[in-house]
Amino acid sequence: MSEGKYGKYIIQELKAPTNSWSPEFQKMYEKFSDRILWLDSNVVEGAVQMNTAWYYAVPEKNPVFEEHEHDYNEIIGFFGSDPEDKYNLNGELEITIDGEEHILTKSTILWIPAGLPHARITINRVDKPIFHFSILIGPEYIGGAYK
Repeated sequence: MSEGKYGKYIIQELKAPTNSWSPEFQKMYEKFSDRILWLDSNVVEGAVQMNTAWYYAVPEKNPVFEEHEHDYNEIIGFFGSDPEDKYNLNGELEITIDGEEHILTKSTILWIPAGLPHARITINRVDKPIFHFSILIGPEYIGGAYK
């Protein structure tokens, strides 16, 4: 961690989430993705929750996330990793918003208002790594989204 008065606000190493995800999910998650950094109020007091990860394979259990809702607004992003073709996701994901299914093949940002069921996510294809992030405008991730 960085030194100084404000060093605590600079996150450069992964501090694993301290939620109730099962060890089985954690092991399965590591087979198709690589978490980069995690932020929540357990990492920095007063922070909102954010996850960053690379998706690089199709998981053995799909959908990997079930539809759920939160008490807070959420921003979800998926970005292709080809700088020559930045809008090409180089993969295919399915995501639901209140039961409505959407196929994603382009770099995407989703705005999910509090209380809106969302994110039954199926990863159908990964041709090149996909950068994923989610920001929950609340202190920690609560939602039971994982199988």
